[in-house]
Amino acid sequence: MTSTADLTPRAQVAPPTPAELLARNAASTTTASLAELARSSRSVWSGAAARRATPLDLATRGALWWSSMTDRRVPTWHLPHRTVLSTPFAHVHDFSPADADTGVVPTLVLPPQAGHSSHVVDFAPGQSQLTVLLEAGLTQLYAMEWRPATPATREVTITDYLDVIDQAIVHAGGRANLVGDCQGGWLATIYAALHPDRVHTLTLAGAPIDFHAGESLIAASTQLLTRALGMAPYRALVAMNGGNMSGRAVLSNFILMQPQTELGRQLALLDNVDDPEHVERYRVFEDWFKHTQDIPGAFYLWLVEHLFHKNELIDGRLVIDGRRADLADITCPLFLLAGARDHITPPAQLFAAADAVGTPPGEVMRRTSAGGHLGLFTGRQALTEDWPVLMAAVRAHSGR
Repeated sequence: MTSTADLTPRAQVAPPTPAELLARNAASTTTASLAELARSSRSVWSGAAARRATPLDLATRGALWWSSMTDRRVPTWHLPHRTVLSTPFAHVHDFSPADADTGVVPTLVLPPQAGHSSHVVDFAPGQSQLTVLLEAGLTQLYAMEWRPATPATREVTITDYLDVIDQAIVHAGGRANLVGDCQGGWLATIYAALHPDRVHTLTLAGAPIDFHAGESLIAASTQLLTRALGMAPYRALVAMNGGNMSGRAVLSNFILMQPQTELGRQLALLDNVDDPEHVERYRVFEDWFKHTQDIPGAFYLWLVEHLFHKNELIDGRLVIDGRRADLADITCPLFLLAGARDHITPPAQLFAAADAVGTPPGEVMRRTSAGGHLGLFTGRQALTEDWPVLMAAVRAHSGR
């Protein structure tokens, strides 16, 4: 039997406004930070009591903690490679092994370009997205490395970025599987829309395509600022840094979105500072996370205005050098990987691509990993359960 309640239409819950979303996040992160501080404090002091630590022991431990926090090293590639193309703002590296299968379509990986080094795609031995691609049989493998902006590259534009992607694909043979992570994903998508004949398959992970979909803190803050002040705050940030966007400023913004995560990581180090394995895991992450690089100012202001603010990619209004980047022109197989707890790029921002492209529905694969944004590129589940499935499907399309 159907009850009256079953027949009553359910009221649609309006999504929060940008101001409401930011206020809610501020309240929740404050609560979470205080809870993390209380939990970690109990753990540290109970551990000290169990060890019967003396004041000298506590001072020694604190000094070791501080030295571990400040011992930073420059991120490096772990897989062997050679540089095949170089520009002032990007390198193209060839990771193909000597016995690479030349009968497989080449693959080009575009790492995130958000104030951190590109080494996140080869984060550490055993935590390497590039290794997963090689193991899937995509052995003609290339990856872009975005170089830190300098005064000489502050005027680099979106056209320059698209041109170097095109050069890389031409070098690889003229047609490639494109894999784009985060901001590398929307770059890959724009390139695919403008050059569909050069893209064999398109894989996007944690990449915003509809920049206003879902509950995104970055989108909310951008909308609030631009509605009130236009592009002036962003131009001021770039001007204050000599014409480039400061990577340190981008890092600070990421930390402020979830301060409890940063607090928890530092306090966990204090609690485990005598555990070499914990300290090494901490160091590897901090070496990448805290080693920031500036972003070319002209490129940064373009992406804020046309993508984060005006959201022109998803609705077909994006024009580059007189050409419209129409997502419907993308008809190749499409592979999408989102993070269920991704607060940088909510899944809705990525999955909007499936309805906008011209790819037949049967050739679109969606997966949702359990972790957050960085977990898509370095997390155990994503690298052992999600990427292998997606890349096996790409490999199945890539014989020639």
